[in-house]
Amino acid sequence: MSLIKENKQILLQVAKQSIEYGFNNNKPIAINLDEYPLELHKQTATFVTLEINGNLRGCIGTLIPIRPLLIDVTYHAYAAAFSDPRFAKVRPDEFHKLKIYISLLSIPEFMDFDSEEDLIQQLRPKIDGLILTDGVHKGTFLPSVWDSLNQPSEFLRFLKQKAGLPPDYWSSKITVERYTVDVIH
Repeated sequence: MSLIKENKQILLQVAKQSIEYGFNNNKPIAINLDEYPLELHKQTATFVTLEINGNLRGCIGTLIPIRPLLIDVTYHAYAAAFSDPRFAKVRPDEFHKLKIYISLLSIPEFMDFDSEEDLIQQLRPKIDGLILTDGVHKGTFLPSVWDSLNQPSEFLRFLKQKAGLPPDYWSSKITVERYTVDVIH
């Protein structure tokens, strides 16, 4: 999904406002969709990633569209700042150091593969986000993870670990979906 420049700026501004609002109100900012362009009303899956000095500070999102884009971004910006279980809540003195990335996800598509090697051959570094599922085990990596795990086999090994599986695990029951993102920052 590609947005016009003005609407990208609106999303970034609303993400910042939602985090700032969260410091005093313990919830995301409320949005009246009628006040914003229709392009921002479309249901879209998003992730909001926060960094300080190049280090991850929070990342929360959904893989399927469940809310209008603008509302999804306000919710995930707030959640990335205050509810990511891997990090302490963002402090007010950190607010102006935050770099905000908003990822707009395409609809995930199932991949067909005959083996782990076949899957690895099909992966597109720096393009594919992946959702790996095996029974109750599930994990996803956004395409930005390719920046630190740039070999397809390594990317897949760490994704299996994120899903709660051993890195060398393989089963014919594994499913993998691929998606792409449009990143706004």
